[in-house]
Amino acid sequence: MSDLPKRIEIHEEGPREGFQIEAGPIATHDKIRFCEALAETGLHDVQCVSFVDARRVPGMADAVEVARGIRKRPNVLYTGIALNLRGYERAVQTPLHITGGIQMSTSNTFSIHNTNKDNAETLVEQRRQLNFFRESGIAVESAIVMTAFGCNFEGEVAPETVRDCVGKLLDLAEEYSIVLDRVRIADTVGWASPAAVQRVVGTIREKWPDLKLALHLHDTRGTGIANALMGMQMGISSFDSSCAGLGGCPFAGHKGAAGNICTEDLVFMAHEMGIETGIDLDALIECARMAEDIVGHPLPGKVMHGGSLSKFRPGAH
Repeated sequence: MSDLPKRIEIHEEGPREGFQIEAGPIATHDKIRFCEALAETGLHDVQCVSFVDARRVPGMADAVEVARGIRKRPNVLYTGIALNLRGYERAVQTPLHITGGIQMSTSNTFSIHNTNKDNAETLVEQRRQLNFFRESGIAVESAIVMTAFGCNFEGEVAPETVRDCVGKLLDLAEEYSIVLDRVRIADTVGWASPAAVQRVVGTIREKWPDLKLALHLHDTRGTGIANALMGMQMGISSFDSSCAGLGGCPFAGHKGAAGNICTEDLVFMAHEMGIETGIDLDALIECARMAEDIVGHPLPGKVMHGGSLSKFRPGAH
């Protein structure tokens, strides 16, 4: 199946994904100016922080201060995530755009490392959160299946296991009369290959051909952008990504669990294929260079170093 989208939507996670794993400390004002700069590029969704236990993720200790300090641009969603009810209770006290979500990992062991709960306990927690969302008038827009392609603790994950997790999340959404906008399939620890993306997406589509899927891809072993291309060829048009390739999962069980696919690399590929993003690539490259300056070490993005082709094309003939 090859059905390239005319346009893709990109959910930028660099500030949260990246600053959560940096040894730091990173100044609050630097986090704020990075979020503000990203919002000037044409991105419509910037994930700024996560509301998590600062003892486990010290890089997010100033999440509330960051959330309150951002000067907002119209038509941009400045978002944050939480992993439990306590986190959501903090999140809704900030000016960020907070929506609800439901989640599950294919791996019990990863789930315990990530949230201190196994999958059965996670489903109990999800119901507590859904009750909170309903009582607080918070929309629930998406679900995510983590470790969908493999787990550093439990090994290979069968596509049928991912399909069954999607089914459990859809059943949970139906229990609460929720129609999900999308289900995100996450390569949380960087196991995916293009063939694996094809198998997993294909297996899900066999059961739910009209379900909108999104991909959350990590570039741990250098296949992230190829995995995104396979996703596009299968008609997926929604991707999470991270400016400059910032980040990684702190609970992956592997210190080399690289961050999400690099936003400017994804945008460059899309534009070269005639796929619209609505993003100013050159402005995004400047954000990537800002990120590298803030963290004080090289970041893995490619286009941020090679530059776009815009300055070469006018004289190419």
